Formats: sequence, structure tokens, C-alpha cells
Amino acid sequence: MHIAVAGNIGSGKTTLTGLLAKHYGWEAHYENADNNPYLDDFYSDMQHWSFNLQIYFLNERFGQIQEIRNSGLTVIQDRTIYEDANIFAANLHSMGLMSMRDYSTYRSLFDKMTSFIQPLDLLIYLRASVPTLVRQIQKRGRAYESGIRLDYLSKLNERYENWINRYALGKLLVADVDTLHFDEAPEDLRTVINRIDALLHGLF
Repeated sequence: MHIAVAGNIGSGKTTLTGLLAKHYGWEAHYENADNNPYLDDFYSDMQHWSFNLQIYFLNERFGQIQEIRNSGLTVIQDRTIYEDANIFAANLHSMGLMSMRDYSTYRSLFDKMTSFIQPLDLLIYLRASVPTLVRQIQKRGRAYESGIRLDYLSKLNERYENWINRYALGKLLVADVDTLHFDEAPEDLRTVINRIDALLHGLF
């Protein structure tokens, strides 16, 4: 099976991915943001580097999906290829940070890539308010994230909600990170696990 955790920057995707991988014995595939050669440049000049960054993410994510399907294992993935196109690239274009020419090229490449992949068996979406995102971003203290603008996070949140409201590719679980502190409260993690069991195995 291929399970993925989706959510805005700072929503807790990596944390939940690790916790669920440990609980179920799944293999975890993480977004390797620390080794991304474009992130520092992007956050200092979004308009200049937006296309480069999104092409890099698209290529990395497509490669991950190929590895996951070829492995024959149950894998939980930190972030999805669908977010790259429906959230981040679309938002950069709407904010005037990616030209129509670059966005059209990106979307064409995304559409071709996704025609070759199977839908997720389960998507877990972490919903979080902007104050929660800011608090968690500050807590982890990544230097390249220090310049993220509040309006940027807010616009991403709007796009996430629109995408999730239309999501119809497979099973979906929505977890509210403002109230579920699965990294600190075992009972909150158990709540998420119980809901996953119900969706994947029909256990109530």
C-alpha cells in the first residue's frame, strides 16, 4: 500500500509519518528538504527561483513514487506529488511569482507524470491554522524557513482546503492539528491510528 501525509509547511507531516511508520512497521519516505539545492535561493528570491524549485520537487516526488511501487512494501510518504502542483506551484503562479509560461510548462509535465502513477491507498491531511504553523516552524528552527511570510502560509492553507474539498482519488483522513497533538499526547496519536484502522481495514 501507498499511504501519504499531506499538509502545509509546519503542520507536522514528518513527525506523524515517523510515528505511524514505527507503529505499523511501514517504511517511511521523507521529503529531503535539508538537501534541496534551491530552498535557500527560493526563500530569498521567490520569483526568480520558483520554477526551478517546483521542477526539482516534481522530479524528486515522481522518483519516490516509482521506488514505492517497485518495492512491494507498504510505504508512508511525507508529502505528495499532488500538493506540488495543486498547492505550491498554483499558489506561486497566482501570487505572480511564477510566469504563465513557466506554470504552463510545469502543469504539462505534472499531467504527463501523474498519468503513469496509481492513486494513493490513503491520504492523511493535517489541517492547521496559521498560528499553529508559525509556532511549529519556529520550534524546529530551520534557517531557510525564517523568512516565510504569513500571507504565503495563509494562501497555501486556502489552497489546501480547496484541494481537500475536491479530493476524490481515494480514501481520505483529515486530522486537526490545532486540537490533536499526536507528537506529545499518546491518546491523540491513538485517535489517529484508530481512524486509519477503520479506513484501511474496516475496524470500528
